[in-house]
Parts: sequence; structure tokens; C-alpha cells
Amino acid sequence: MNANQTMFTDFIILGLSNNPKLKTPLFFFLLLIYVFTLAGNISIICVSQLDKTLHTPMYFFLQNLSFLDICYTSTTMPKMLQALIVERKVISFAGCVTQMYFFLTFVGTECVLLCVMSYDRCLAICYPFRYCIIMNRKVCLSLSSFSWISGLINSIVHTFFTFHLNFCDHNKINYFYCDIPPLLSISCKDTSINEILLLSIGMFIGWTPFLCIIVSYLCVILTILKIKSTDGRQKAFSTCASHITVVVIYFGSVLFSYVRPISRYSLSKDRVISVLYSVVSPMMNPLIYTLKNNDVKNAMRRQFMFKQRS
Repeated sequence: MNANQTMFTDFIILGLSNNPKLKTPLFFFLLLIYVFTLAGNISIICVSQLDKTLHTPMYFFLQNLSFLDICYTSTTMPKMLQALIVERKVISFAGCVTQMYFFLTFVGTECVLLCVMSYDRCLAICYPFRYCIIMNRKVCLSLSSFSWISGLINSIVHTFFTFHLNFCDHNKINYFYCDIPPLLSISCKDTSINEILLLSIGMFIGWTPFLCIIVSYLCVILTILKIKSTDGRQKAFSTCASHITVVVIYFGSVLFSYVRPISRYSLSKDRVISVLYSVVSPMMNPLIYTLKNNDVKNAMRRQFMFKQRS
């Protein structure tokens, strides 16, 4: 970091709302979402661990997804809640670096992990007899590790280049957490390299997994159409329905937030989109997988009945 890079040690986060009448109800509403998010994702991890019928590659990746949702919600939500109840909404420079680093790690990892999960569903439906041989434990661990490593590399590059910008006397972030677009908007240095990195790495970490997901599900649809039994088609599609719903919500908001020219950013409007993938998506994932997945619902019933008998 250059000696004259910044003259301050803190950033001021303006938060979601400056309306005093909205702060208290918004605080309790977001707190409820956070608690529900933690409870839902922890429940999926516990049930998947305890119920032997869920010891399959699909639920191994689902546990990874739930863990990711817990992590990156916990990266932003506590500070977001604090900003609604304290007068001075401050985050230290080091805190801002740390928050953005971990947030981008989890967001990037989830993009690749959702792609891995679509590949898993594609193999399970298109090659059911070879599925267990192909998707063995070693392959599952390798694909999971690849997802995490991709997220880490994505985060290291963006965090390094973002915090080597000059911010001069601009330390007010018109956002509710430290992220790339709001930080680029307050820099008094040329951000063209950062914008190129954002678009180019975004192609790898965002668009490439998304296009791979589309290809995977095209293969799945073609295979499902060949199934003669109506029940067979419904069962095959039901195993993918939850994942498709999650992909649409998550990628729709993430790609809109990051993979476009910086000149098209509007922070006031983008805050709404950011809430979708940083707050709503982690809360919805356990609900989607529970409501649309009979295996998870049955496993939860078995565990609940077992606890009652005990």
C-alpha cells in the first residue's frame, strides 16, 4: 500500500436506509431473516450428516452450499444490523478488506459449486448406471476443493487490486457492506484495470459456470424426454427442480451485480439486487430444498421421530 493512498483509517457505510422510521422494523426483519437462514442451513447440514440415506454426492454438495450460505451471510449481516441501530456507521479499513475478501470468496465459490451440482445431476440422470463409479468420494472432494480454490483466487485478485486504489478523502460507501462497485465509485484513481478484471474474471467465475449449467440441463431435458414413463419423467425432473430454482435466483442477481460495465452501475438500485443474493438467496435455499425435495423432508421426519422416541 502506498504511503499516500489514504488519509483515513475507517470507512463510513451509509447502510440500507437513512429513514429513522424504517430502521427499527428493518432491523428486526433482517434479524429474523438471519436467524432463519442460520437455522435452515444448519438443519440441512445436520440432517444430511445424521441420515444415512442422504450420504450421497448430491447431499455432500448440498452441505457445502449450506455451509457457504452460513459463511457469507455471516460476513455481511452482523455489520448490516449494527448499521441500523448505531449512529456512526463505521467499519475499519482492515475490517473492510477482510469483509470484502471473505464475501468474494464465498460468492465465487458458490458460483462454481452450483455448476458442480448441475454436473452431478446431469450424471445421475443421463448415466444412472455409471453414476456411482464416476462420482466417487475422491471426485466429490476434488470438485468441492476446486470450487473453494476458484473462489479464493477470485477474491485474492479483486481484493488486492481494489485496495491498492487511492481513495483520497472519500471514505463514505453508499452501500451496506464493502464490495467492489461501491469502492471503485469512491476511488480518485483510474479504475480501468479493476473494471477489466471485474469483467474478465467475471466471465470465468460467473458466465462460464452459468453456461455450463445450461448445457448440463439441456442434456438432462433431452434424457428426460426419452423416458417413456410419466412417473419416471416427474421423478427425474423433481431431483433438478430445487437446484434450477436456486440457480435462477442466485446467478440472475450475481451476474447483474458484477459482470457488466462499471458505467452502468447505479448503487442505489444495485443495493436491491445485492439483497437478493446476499440476504434472500441464503434464506431461500433451505426452504427450496426442503419444500421441493422429498428425500430431505422424509429424512427430517425420521430424525424428528427418532428424537421423540429418544
